[in-house]
Amino acid sequence: MKEITFDKIVETVKTLCIEAAHNLPDDVLAAIERAIENETELRSKNILTKLIENAKIAHNEQYPLCQDTGVTIVFIEQGSETILKPEGANLFEAVNEGVKIGYREGYLRKSIVYDPIYERKNTQTNTPAIIHHTFVKGDNLKISVMLKGGGCENRSRFCMLKPADGEEGVRNFIIDTVKNAGADACPPFIVGVGIGGNFEYSCLLAKKALLRRLDSAHNEGYYSNLENQILDRINNLGIGPMGMGGKTTALAVLIEAAPCHIASLPVAVNIECHSHRHKTAIL
Repeated sequence: MKEITFDKIVETVKTLCIEAAHNLPDDVLAAIERAIENETELRSKNILTKLIENAKIAHNEQYPLCQDTGVTIVFIEQGSETILKPEGANLFEAVNEGVKIGYREGYLRKSIVYDPIYERKNTQTNTPAIIHHTFVKGDNLKISVMLKGGGCENRSRFCMLKPADGEEGVRNFIIDTVKNAGADACPPFIVGVGIGGNFEYSCLLAKKALLRRLDSAHNEGYYSNLENQILDRINNLGIGPMGMGGKTTALAVLIEAAPCHIASLPVAVNIECHSHRHKTAIL
């Protein structure tokens, strides 16, 4: 059995929060650079160029990529052969402590309120984090942190389609969601899609899809083709970077699918803005 200490998890989560806030992943930067080459609208090309400049400043000066440093979402894959030390230590408490310290030491904006309606008072720590935990084989602990801004999250949608709606219904729902998001969610987008499962699981799949590299192909050819087809249709909407027109409304469409009930076709679309901040560590 591999022993992982409470303090090690705290330090890892703290570091992931700070690094994710300041450093745009290389696959996102590469996708924006490709978009600059392919963009035909001068105004849109200039906006994309500014996004690259912003990312360089954030990295070099260690400033947040965006003032909205988001809800902290943490995916944990715990190997069945790992144990947390000292005995009785709580994994979720370690994660939240890491978030608390990371947002304080990284000078990141705290955006979480105690209650959604009657007491919208800031917790001042950006906790509690949204934590998704699963057990897997092996002796590693994989921690992925995503900082998800409110603007793009607010434009995400879910729908229980009928099985008869089929592929075209799924396709139309995804494209309509992006169209309705428009400039409000700071395009160009990364579009995470969850298909199948049930009411809540499709939304989790859509969020988890955003952890894939933008240059990765789905391991099922059908979904890989569907991703490319939907991306082409989205980029023909003409919304463009920051809603100013052009060919670059989205950088990628990433789909995750799961078995579902014979009477159901759940579909969730999680919109992510161009400031796609996430970081992973394996202990």
